[in-house]
Amino acid sequence: MSDDGRHAITLIAFLGSVFSPYYAWSGRHDPLDHSALNIALYGAGGHRWAMTERGREAVSRNRTQLAVGPSQLDWDGKTLRIAVNEITVPFPSRLRGEIRIHPEGLNTKVFALDHNSRHDWHPIAPSARIEVDLKQPSLSWNGRGYFDINRGSESLEAGFDRWDWARASLDDGSAVLYDVTLPDGAKRSLALRFDHQGNVDEHIGPEPAALPKTLWRVERKTRADIGHVPRVLKTLEDTPFYSRSMLSTRIFGEDTVAMHESLSLNRFRMPLVKAMLPFRMPRRAGRL
Repeated sequence: MSDDGRHAITLIAFLGSVFSPYYAWSGRHDPLDHSALNIALYGAGGHRWAMTERGREAVSRNRTQLAVGPSQLDWDGKTLRIAVNEITVPFPSRLRGEIRIHPEGLNTKVFALDHNSRHDWHPIAPSARIEVDLKQPSLSWNGRGYFDINRGSESLEAGFDRWDWARASLDDGSAVLYDVTLPDGAKRSLALRFDHQGNVDEHIGPEPAALPKTLWRVERKTRADIGHVPRVLKTLEDTPFYSRSMLSTRIFGEDTVAMHESLSLNRFRMPLVKAMLPFRMPRRAGRL
């Protein structure tokens, strides 16, 4: 999110696109053949979305670089640089430029989200500075960012019924909240506080807090300090199975703005929902 609160951006590099209907229909045998760079841009200039799925011939990678089609991520040990060159959907326009993420500290701890360690989550840079320098559209801003990795040995819908996640900047670092419900009804919660060096303290709580459902009636929940009622500032993504929102909340004694997501895998399992996804996630053959 930008320092002035007017802009936000989310980027996700997928190797084995977990929400891809093409990947599901293929039997999920070849993750690299279903790769994508998802970019969602929010702010005064409007909402832009790009997520073109590409085959393994368009993917190259080594220890410090990952290229998916014409976009590329580079890590030099201090900065993650993302060179973006994508086409938005459903209304085609060019999304081109560079994003740089400068971690304030690196966390080495990996967390299992389920009881069998089939789904791991690694918050690599819980606190970071971000620089956005786009040529198309013409847009530049600085702000606070975050960088993590999820990986799994089974599909998300096999491992979970739903989850809620939130991340917020704090004066001395950041807070990340994760609440998941497994298919057997068991629940797992993480309430983590990171300092600027990436060191983590695990807490009990904060308390569960309900949020209003989205227009698609997706249930949203979060956690907040006792006595505080969090408020949805803006719903950024509202789909039949997923929502992304900005919240005004209080976590670990600090009033802050959090990025929040709710994911309903019960909804995602529905064949009708998968059939709708190609409109947001086109697939393109070839290297570019």
